[in-house]
Amino acid sequence: MFTLQFLQDLFPVHAGKWNDKLMIEEVMTDSRKKGNNALFIPIKGETFDGHDYIEQAIENGAVAALWDQSEKVPANAPESFCFFMADDTVSGMQRIANKYRNEINPVTIGITGSNGKTTTKDLVRSVLQTKRRTHATKGNFNNHIGLPLTILQMPRDTEVLVVEMGMNDFHEIDRLSRIAEPDYAFITNIGESHIEHLGSREGILKAKLEIRNGLQKDGLLFFDGDEDLLKHLRDGKNNIACGFDKENDVTISNVSILDNETKFHVDGEAFKIPLLGKHHAKNATFAIAVARQLGYAKENIIKGLLSLSYSEMRFERLAGKNGATIINDAYNASATSMKAAIEVVKQMGGFTHKIVVLGDILELGTYSKSMHRSVAGIIDFPIDYVFTYGNDAKEISNRVKEANEAICTLHFDEKADLLEELKKHLRQDTLLLFKASRGMKLEEVIQEIT
Repeated sequence: MFTLQFLQDLFPVHAGKWNDKLMIEEVMTDSRKKGNNALFIPIKGETFDGHDYIEQAIENGAVAALWDQSEKVPANAPESFCFFMADDTVSGMQRIANKYRNEINPVTIGITGSNGKTTTKDLVRSVLQTKRRTHATKGNFNNHIGLPLTILQMPRDTEVLVVEMGMNDFHEIDRLSRIAEPDYAFITNIGESHIEHLGSREGILKAKLEIRNGLQKDGLLFFDGDEDLLKHLRDGKNNIACGFDKENDVTISNVSILDNETKFHVDGEAFKIPLLGKHHAKNATFAIAVARQLGYAKENIIKGLLSLSYSEMRFERLAGKNGATIINDAYNASATSMKAAIEVVKQMGGFTHKIVVLGDILELGTYSKSMHRSVAGIIDFPIDYVFTYGNDAKEISNRVKEANEAICTLHFDEKADLLEELKKHLRQDTLLLFKASRGMKLEEVIQEIT
C-alpha cells in the first residue's frame, strides 16, 4: 500500500526504529485478526480502547501503529516497531485514507440517501466492474470509521472506487465527502431516517446536501428528481435529475414488475434488473446514468445489471417451510421504504394469500406514531394479513383495522407469539414480507420458518 515515509509525511513525530524499506501491505483496526506487514490503528470506543491490545496486534502481523500521543508508548514493543503519533487515531486514519485515495486517484463515486444507497451502490459496482477494476463499500462500512477503512482496503490497481455514506446527524456527510472527494455524487432520496436527530425532512435534506462539500470542482451530482425537496437542484450546473417525471434529465418509464425481475425504460432504452419494484428501477437508473457518463456501452450496462450481487436482507427472496415464499427485507426500514416494499408485494402475482409482517421503524422521535400510521394508508387488497411487532408498529395494525375490516390484523409484543401465529399460515400459495428497522432483528423469526 505505502511506505513508512508515506506515513511520516502525515505524522512527522514517531517512536521506534525507522526502516525506510518497510512496506505497509494492509491496515488493521481489529487486533484479533491476522495481518501481513500491517499498520495497526487502535480505536477508542465507549467501552474499549484498542491501545490496550497492541501486543496482540503485533503478534498478528502489525509492524507499525498510528498512536494517540496522549497514550504511553509500550516499553516492551519490538525495537523494529514504529509508532506514528497522532492527536486522534480516527481523524488520523481519515487523513491517511484521503492521502491514499488521492495517490491511487480512482474515479470516485459517493452515494448517500435516506433509502436505497446500498442497493444503488451494489448496482453501480456491478455495472462499472464490467470494464474497470472496481472497489466498493462492503456491508455497512459507511460511517466515519467504515468509509476510510473501505478506502484503505482498496488495491493499488483500483480504477473505480464506490463508497456509501451514511449519517445520523449534521456534519457527518460533510466529513465523509471531504475524505473521499468524489468525482460523482448521488442523493438517492430524502426520506424520514434519522429525523429524530435532524428535526425535519428539510433538516435531512440539508445533511444529505453536504455530500457536495467534497465533490471535485467539475464533479457531477445525480439526484432523485421526483423529490419535491430536491427539484430546486435541476437548475444547478453539473446537477443531473433522475426519475419518472418527464422534466428530469434522465427519465424512467414503462415499468413492469414480473415474477423475478423488473423491466423498465431509461430515456427510451429497455433495461431489466433481478430486483422487484419501481424504487429499484430508479436505483438502477443512477447506475445507468453514471455509466453513460463514463462511456460504457449499453451491452456492458445490461450485463452489469443482470449480474448483480446484492446485500442480504434487502428484498431477499427465500423458500419458506411448507412451500411458502418469504421476502426478507428486514435489514432496515423507514416509512418510505416500508411503503415501497408493500407496494411491490401487492403487485407480485401467483399467490392466493399475502401477509406483511412489520416491525418498528426506529429513530423517528416525536414523528414515530404518525409515520407508522402513514404506512397503513397503502395497505389494502390484495394484502390479507397484517402482523405487527414492537411498540409503535401497533399504530399500523390499529389504523388498518379501522380502515379495512376485510384484512386480518394482529399485534405481537413477543417474537415467540408472532412465530406461533406465522406457523399457521405457511402454505405454498402464501407470500410473506418481513420489514422493520435493523434493531428489531426480525431475521430471528425468519430463520425459524425457512
